[in-house]
Amino acid sequence: MQVLKFKLDKFNREEQLIVGHSYCTKVGFNRIESKGVRAHSRGGHFAVKAIKAFRLITAYSVSVCKCRLSGCTAKYREALFAALTAVLVLMALPAVSAEVVGADYPRDEKTTSEALSTQGFSPYAGRKYPTQVYWGDQHVHTGWSVDAGAAGATLTPEDAVRFARGEEVMSSTGVPAKLARPLDWLVVADHSDMAGTIFSIRDGDAAFMAVPLIKKWHNMMKAGNGLQATSEMIQAQSNNRIPAVMKDAKFAMNIWRKNTAIMEQYNEPGRFTAFIGYEWTSNAGGGDNLHRNVIYRDGKALADQMVPMTTFDSENPEDLWKWMQRYEEKTFGSVLAIPHNGNLSNGKMFALNTFKGKRLTKQWAEDRARWEPLYEVTQMKGDGEAHPMLSPNDEFADFDTWDQSNLAGVPKTPDMIRNEYAREALKQGLKLEEKFGTNPFKYGFVGGTDTHTALSTPEEDNYFSKTAAQEPKPDRWVHPFLDTPQVKTPGWKLAAAGWAGVWATENTREALWDAMKRKETYSSTGPRITVRFFGGFDFTPADAQTRMPAEAGYSKGVPMGGDLSHAPAGKAPTFLVAALKDPYSGNLDRVQVVKGWLDGKGNLHEKVYDVVWSDADKRKPGSDGKLPVVGNTVNIKEATWTSTIGAPELITVWKDPDFEPKTRAFYYARIIEIPTPRWTAYDAKRFNVEMDKEVPMTTQERAYTSPIWYTPGT
Repeated sequence: MQVLKFKLDKFNREEQLIVGHSYCTKVGFNRIESKGVRAHSRGGHFAVKAIKAFRLITAYSVSVCKCRLSGCTAKYREALFAALTAVLVLMALPAVSAEVVGADYPRDEKTTSEALSTQGFSPYAGRKYPTQVYWGDQHVHTGWSVDAGAAGATLTPEDAVRFARGEEVMSSTGVPAKLARPLDWLVVADHSDMAGTIFSIRDGDAAFMAVPLIKKWHNMMKAGNGLQATSEMIQAQSNNRIPAVMKDAKFAMNIWRKNTAIMEQYNEPGRFTAFIGYEWTSNAGGGDNLHRNVIYRDGKALADQMVPMTTFDSENPEDLWKWMQRYEEKTFGSVLAIPHNGNLSNGKMFALNTFKGKRLTKQWAEDRARWEPLYEVTQMKGDGEAHPMLSPNDEFADFDTWDQSNLAGVPKTPDMIRNEYAREALKQGLKLEEKFGTNPFKYGFVGGTDTHTALSTPEEDNYFSKTAAQEPKPDRWVHPFLDTPQVKTPGWKLAAAGWAGVWATENTREALWDAMKRKETYSSTGPRITVRFFGGFDFTPADAQTRMPAEAGYSKGVPMGGDLSHAPAGKAPTFLVAALKDPYSGNLDRVQVVKGWLDGKGNLHEKVYDVVWSDADKRKPGSDGKLPVVGNTVNIKEATWTSTIGAPELITVWKDPDFEPKTRAFYYARIIEIPTPRWTAYDAKRFNVEMDKEVPMTTQERAYTSPIWYTPGT
């Protein structure tokens, strides 16, 4: 790696936040360095942990580039960007600006317009904004996770990556498995707690067998009761009763280095991205799910410098954030965390107090917003977008609902639900932002499977389930997933979900991670629906008549995950939304915009708008404002459907008819498919079994975009 070095005294100081465009990378420099302060190239920009920077000066009169830096620490408050050498003068540098560190392209309206290339003959040449959505799963467990291995999983992280890349593998139960289409990226997020110890337990290692509790689990697994052993391990971990031999830090680091080596081997920039990551699995209070997936922007050389944090270190998410900060300070690397399954937290995931029950503070809000840009809104253990109790006027809110208990089977009470679902958290975030100046619940959306088979299969017709014990077989629909004295959850309740779509400029760790950080992502329950969602103040119906809506989207507004503010006088936000069906899945029923807002009296509200729908010549909203159902063509017996209803694509420009310029608000798009067969229907057909009437046989798959937020001007 080449390094461009320079001296401090050559440049003019300016107390302003700036980011220099990485023209150095174009001539072979990956890093700028001065007096021990390093700035690594990040997705086309140099991002420095600093709040003081200096004017970029060259003989060519380079303009100052401004941005809002994140991740600043006191240790790095003296940093600067160099004047670019005469080599760069030959490149005729333009003025650039960026709103987000690590962004692949500018975000605000003016500079985005500048970034779009002058139109030449080819409409595809020179585009600097993301033109492709990359599909992947940020939540895959393999047989190296203790609970997965106890339930019978034998596949490794290498198997998981090979499968995601499109190769055929043999499942843990001996069933050939292959995806219909390869994924673009994957995160193997094995639990950091007890990582790899399952081999010693399963194989009867003497040091482990000396502990009666572990020997009991070993015997249960040998007798075919792996799920029960898994349940007991979760109970023990939730209540701090894991034996010391399963917490060995040296053993954990050895497993971690093997994991990162596999990810490094299969990471192929431009073709397939193998992210390094892990799951920090806090089940504090006896099973209250506060899990986070930690995803690295970096490779093995940096990731290996610190052993992943475990809940044996702390069950407090605030301590995870401190660990993440220490990692970045030590390595100059980058990490982010993605929480999931608030529906299994018994009211803890979005609680309006700290982990220790204290009042929230401004610092707490800033830390959560900094380290957790995304939320996993759908997965196998239930959908987390909305709940019918919280959104009684939303006919699509009751979807794959899991609301009985926490992860250890401790029943929940109705009052807990308010702090468990993403839409309600987004609303509460508006109120917290009003108080603290920072929104701690300003989450973008992604999906994940949380598979514990190493096989990322949220496709209804290719569903290998949550654990190896529930891989394809005739009775898996009744095979219990949770089986405690208080709660029993049968296998049919598990959902075939989900994946994440990421709009990035290229398929690399850096570009994909940067897109996640800026929240240009969306969640799907399985189908690879292509979705664009832009917000601004100047979109017109004509913008929905083009085959390249992104051209108007980026030039006139901000994409999903972005921010709007200072509404021009007399103008309301307009949104350009476009959806294209997955050719392997059902047609589209409708596109909705979900709005939440905080009124002048401090009250929170929500409303779901149908903004464009299929068969519009036949379906009109009724007097209650509701759109008639699209219909249902599913043949349950044969597990088939027809495309005689719905539409292959939907696009429109929608203007908020209820806009109040002085109120905080968020907007996200929800795309609903027509009914198609659920995985249970495919199982009933293939295994010739008859399931109970309560078992759903159809589903309406969907996608949720990251929100766009509106903040009033001051």
